[in-house]
Amino acid sequence: MDIKTIATELYEAEKNTNPIDPLTSTYPGISLKDAYEIQRTGIDMRLAQDGRKIVGKKIGLTSVAMQKLLGVTEPDYGHLFDHMLVMEGVPVFRKNLLLPKVEGEIAFVLKSELKGPGINIADVLRATEGVMASIEIVDSRIKDWKIKLPDTIADNASSAGFVLGSRLVPVKEIDLRLLGMIFEKNGEIINTGAGAAVWGHPAASVAWLANSLAVFDSSLKEGEIILSGALTAAVDAQAGDCFLVSFQDLGTVGVRFV
Repeated sequence: MDIKTIATELYEAEKNTNPIDPLTSTYPGISLKDAYEIQRTGIDMRLAQDGRKIVGKKIGLTSVAMQKLLGVTEPDYGHLFDHMLVMEGVPVFRKNLLLPKVEGEIAFVLKSELKGPGINIADVLRATEGVMASIEIVDSRIKDWKIKLPDTIADNASSAGFVLGSRLVPVKEIDLRLLGMIFEKNGEIINTGAGAAVWGHPAASVAWLANSLAVFDSSLKEGEIILSGALTAAVDAQAGDCFLVSFQDLGTVGVRFV
């Protein structure tokens, strides 16, 4: 198994919207360590070849239901690039994606660095400038979303894009565990949730990420945007679909696919 070759295959699958077979089928012995090395190699490719800039991180698999589905007990993470940020009101072209899905999340904006180990919820709240309503667009470069944990990790945690709301709210003003969310697709309410669905507390998932990055002597940087995890199940997106996510105290954020 060649790490750079696999990272290149995923990189080209994304650029050409041409999915590949599950890595866990092609390489049955692939480990989580291998998967994160593939992810980091792919990140370096995008920084060097595409001139991208990392603007934050995303955390996935924060719900108990998704962890049980993949047989894991902790989340995973990926990197957010500048080109992934979709301005609200700007449509997303469905043809540029494979099988996109949409999630409603609470985004943290950091005012200071968070470096593990030993980071806890209080540390995260102290380091947070504020939180925002957000939508994450996930997509898989693995055929038909037939993924196991190493597949999605290697594929940058299935990251594709994100949209931020218009309000940055100080965390001291709200209880993130009790923060309610309504998820609408084409004007119909299809999901509701609360912040506690994200690993018990959204800041707990951010703390987990800071501690996980410490293994690589890395950290969450000042100014980074951290998508803390989906409050409800991801929803399929097709051309013509419009999504609106409304958060108590944070306002709304929407996205439209064409």
